Amino acid sequence: MIISVRKGRKRAASAAVAALLLAGGAVGCGTEKKSDSAGGDLSPAAAVKKAAKNSEQLKSFSFRMKGQVPGEGRVQGEASMSTEPLAMSMRMSAPEQGPEKMELRLVGDGMYLGGGKEAAKEMDGKSWVKFDAKSLGKGAPNKPAPSSATSQAEQNPASESALLSGSDDIEKVGEEKVEGVGTTRYRGTVTMDDMRAELKADKDLDAKARERREKNIKKYEDMGIDKLTMDLWIDGENHTKRFRARGDADKGKFDMTITFFDVNKPVKVTAPPKSEVMDIAAMMKEMRG
Repeated sequence: MIISVRKGRKRAASAAVAALLLAGGAVGCGTEKKSDSAGGDLSPAAAVKKAAKNSEQLKSFSFRMKGQVPGEGRVQGEASMSTEPLAMSMRMSAPEQGPEKMELRLVGDGMYLGGGKEAAKEMDGKSWVKFDAKSLGKGAPNKPAPSSATSQAEQNPASESALLSGSDDIEKVGEEKVEGVGTTRYRGTVTMDDMRAELKADKDLDAKARERREKNIKKYEDMGIDKLTMDLWIDGENHTKRFRARGDADKGKFDMTITFFDVNKPVKVTAPPKSEVMDIAAMMKEMRG
């Protein structure tokens, strides 16, 4: 039974963290109070760069996401995240991985994966599994998910919008409403080489921002993506309200749309009760027998 639970958890964790990688690297958004669309007299490229710069101080936000993750299939969910201190709560589903909905929480050094009542049936009443977030990806066996969960979550979400700055074909698509907010939509294509060239040319970046962008580029390269088509919906505050990125990866199509709300509002994430949490180290020890 424990083996079957572990396999199910591994699949669910993989889907959840794959979504986290994409969402955690997405672009930040602005306030929902102002309805005027963005752009003004700025060129499309300048508008995109300004939105990226304006979002770099983002401290907390919530977002909804929906799309296709290579190797995992369709995913959709909603999350709230704080960057200082780092904390995140995500509820999501991945239909191709099973009908169950799950929740992921990042609190301190712990990453918790919850499967609700269905998980509790197979785990002696415990509906959560805890992993040491810092140890993920250090080469240890039986890791349940990609190693960069916390490193990606630590990134300021503005870093990915900056990747589009490397495009030489950014165009203004038009004015659109996104959840009642007036926005201007921009689109462009960008290759990994374009992204690296723009990163090298941007002398204003500090070390942390440069590292964040480098990790985002590597994230796409690891999926086997050579080129992305990106859409940004920028609001009247010159922040991004919605972001879409899509491209061809080694394991299929990648296409993710993320819509942001509740920017810089307090985010509180708590660890599940200890009585509901399975000790993954003990579970692995039992499996090894």
